[in-house]
Amino acid sequence: QVQLVESGGGLVQAGGSLRLSCAASGRTLRWLSMGWFRQAPGKEREFVAAITWTGGRTRYADSVKERFTISSAHGNDDLTTFLQMNSLKPEDTAVYYCAAGPDITYTNAYEYPYWGQGTQVTVSS
Repeated sequence: QVQLVESGGGLVQAGGSLRLSCAASGRTLRWLSMGWFRQAPGKEREFVAAITWTGGRTRYADSVKERFTISSAHGNDDLTTFLQMNSLKPEDTAVYYCAAGPDITYTNAYEYPYWGQGTQVTVSS
């Protein structure tokens, strides 16, 4: 079983920055890649970024490239994944979810079996 807990959301003005964190723990965690998704009201959940367990490879949605950075830090038996979001735009407003899945090449939400509860990010214009 894998447990994921997000934090770091909030309200920020356009052009500002936020950093999201995802604390992950669980026995099977080391076999998974970590991803961030987001869901705006009335829209489907969409892929934002992903990183391999070792942190050696990353993948980004085109809409966030050059603005968002995914990274991770390993503990003894857990992993914290970060999403640094810079140059935020009103269209980045959404609930952001941390997820654990089989591979960073997977970008569909249904391919990720483990999810956090989500954290709200609101960007004002």
